[in-house]
Amino acid sequence: MSNPRNGDTKPPCLPRNGLVKIPTQPNGLGSASITKGTPAVKNRLCQPSSVPAILSPALAHRSDLPIPSLASPLSLATLASVSSPPGASLVGLNTSEGSEQPSPERLPGSPSERQLAVDEKILNRLFWYFSACEKCVLAQVCKAWRRVLYQPKFWVGLTPVLHTKELYNILPGGEKEFVSLQGFAVRGFDGFCLVGVSDLDICEFIDNYPLSKKGVKSMSLKRSTITDAGLEVMLEQMQGVVRLELSGCNDFTEAGLWSSLNARITALSVSDCINVADDAIAAISQLLPNLTELNLQAYHVTDTALAYFTAKQGYTTHTLRLNSCWEITNHGVVNMVHSLPNLSVLSLSGCSKVTDDGVELVAENLRKLRSLDLSWCPRITDMALEYIACDLHKLEELVLDRCVRITDTGLSYLSTMSSLRSLYLRWCCQVQDFGLKHLLGMGSLRLLSLAGCPLLTTTGLSGLVQLQELEELELTNCPGATPELFKYFSQHLPCCMVIE
Repeated sequence: MSNPRNGDTKPPCLPRNGLVKIPTQPNGLGSASITKGTPAVKNRLCQPSSVPAILSPALAHRSDLPIPSLASPLSLATLASVSSPPGASLVGLNTSEGSEQPSPERLPGSPSERQLAVDEKILNRLFWYFSACEKCVLAQVCKAWRRVLYQPKFWVGLTPVLHTKELYNILPGGEKEFVSLQGFAVRGFDGFCLVGVSDLDICEFIDNYPLSKKGVKSMSLKRSTITDAGLEVMLEQMQGVVRLELSGCNDFTEAGLWSSLNARITALSVSDCINVADDAIAAISQLLPNLTELNLQAYHVTDTALAYFTAKQGYTTHTLRLNSCWEITNHGVVNMVHSLPNLSVLSLSGCSKVTDDGVELVAENLRKLRSLDLSWCPRITDMALEYIACDLHKLEELVLDRCVRITDTGLSYLSTMSSLRSLYLRWCCQVQDFGLKHLLGMGSLRLLSLAGCPLLTTTGLSGLVQLQELEELELTNCPGATPELFKYFSQHLPCCMVIE
């Protein structure tokens, strides 16, 4: 994808789910992904970053040596005039120490330039400007670069994503051999996402990853066939795990949670697991006294379950996300606000039975809230926004996507919120230009999403230039967003990233 203005190649954008896909390699590990740990990445598109000018004048003025940039993952490899060894792993460390990798003496240029190319002080600064995918490639240029790049500091906040087929090598005789995970251990990865694994795969992972017993803090299992026995073995053997995610795992039961969950777990996420219902919440409330974060997507959880939380959890739990819990009603909200009074992050996204009365209970009892997600709650009206504006004075993020009954009147209530920094109004089909005028005085606003709002016109949207502190504006699928408007924004909101 080329930039029509200058012909430069744009760096590949991070997908909105935060995954960085690494090119496939013959050893089976090359197609692993790495997940960004920063939640903000989910709502950002990547932008080009310039590499600091720390190259020597001799290198900088050589026309035959390209200046490294994020636009080309291989730019530094080209600088060293070295191609990656065939079959080398981009994620793991399957290349042997005896692999053909160049020494500093074989690099082009004068001795001083060659020395500069492997100067660890310079490389330690330079490599911060490259993506995870690019770092994997650069680590194959030479041993010196790999030694620098394999420092754990370059991989903090990243989670390797390994599919079951990537965990084994097929030997000539047709037998399977578990891959080496030493490369992950060298870089100090303390969290993994395993996709499509079985109980046996989990046991093999524990036996083969050097840091599995104490060094792994976070485990995520997705679309896996792990059973109660496998879950129990994993949490018993991996004593360091404090964050656990189970998504699309339909073979474990509520009894497995009762036998497996350990008090050391502080963050738990369970989604799309068909055997999770009220008894699972009972297990969580009784066995996880130190729980700080619970993310739950379960279609069979009812209001009763939200009364199970203990007094200690009421003190420690600050994040609760109930996504698409269709059976939760205002009665469940009553139980929740009394059981968990110290919440700072709450999501009721997709809880379609919650009404304005439920939001009133939230606003009156959870005054510490900084983030509230009411997306896909079709019964929410402008009255709920009045409750929010009156009582939640610390609220910084409000998500109202697909709240189709919200009108300009509701936005007039929100305009009084001086702490609000992020406001999402995607597909709020009744919001009009007049409603936008209420937002123009919100100087604290940094992120505004109006994607899919069909009634907004170019004239109404152009008034958003008054929000000079705005950092991100999303106008995807907005009919009033014209090429002329984007040009206008580029001139009058130069510091704002406008998502088309």
